[in-house]
Amino acid sequence: MVATLRDSLDQRREDMFPKLTAAQIARIERLSTRRRIAAGEILFEPGHRRTHMHVVVSGALEIVRPGHVGERAITVHGPGEFTGEVDMLTGRQSLVRARAVEDTELLELEREKLRALVQTDAELSEIFMRAFILRRMGLLSSGNSNAMLLGSRHSADTLKLQEFLTRNAYPYVAVDIDSDCRVA
Repeated sequence: MVATLRDSLDQRREDMFPKLTAAQIARIERLSTRRRIAAGEILFEPGHRRTHMHVVVSGALEIVRPGHVGERAITVHGPGEFTGEVDMLTGRQSLVRARAVEDTELLELEREKLRALVQTDAELSEIFMRAFILRRMGLLSSGNSNAMLLGSRHSADTLKLQEFLTRNAYPYVAVDIDSDCRVA
C-alpha cells in the first residue's frame, strides 16, 4: 500500500509542486509583501508555526526534512513555485525546514490573506489545496519522521497512539518491538 501510494505521488509531482503563471503571481502579489533573503538563510524550521506562505520570485528555496541522521531533501522551489502544505491553513507546526539556496526574492503571504485568497479565487484555491494535500500525503507516506513509535503490534496502547498520529495526519515511523530486527 505504501509503495503504491508513493508511486502515485511520484506520478503527481506536477500537482504537488506546480509552477504558477505570471497572472496568478500578480494576483498573489496584490496581497503580499516582497522580501529578499540571503543564500543560506533559513526561512522556517520544523516545530515553528508558520504564519506565511512564500512564492519564489527569483532564486531558490530548498525544502528539507531534518532528522537524527541528517537532512532529507524534499524539493527545491524555483521561480513561480510556493511553499506550504496543509499546516499552512490549519496553523499546525511546520514539519520541514526551508533554506535559501542562493539570494532569493519572495512574495510573503500572511495566513489570513491566504485563507481569503483560497475562498475568493477558485483557480488558485484548486492549485493550492491540491498541492497542500498531496504534499501532506507525501510526508505521511515517506516513512521519514522525527516521531518514532516503539511498541508491540499486540498492544492496545500502541494501537491508540497509532490511531492518534494517523487521525492528526502526523508522520511517524512505527517499529514493532516484537518483530523488528533493529530493536535489540
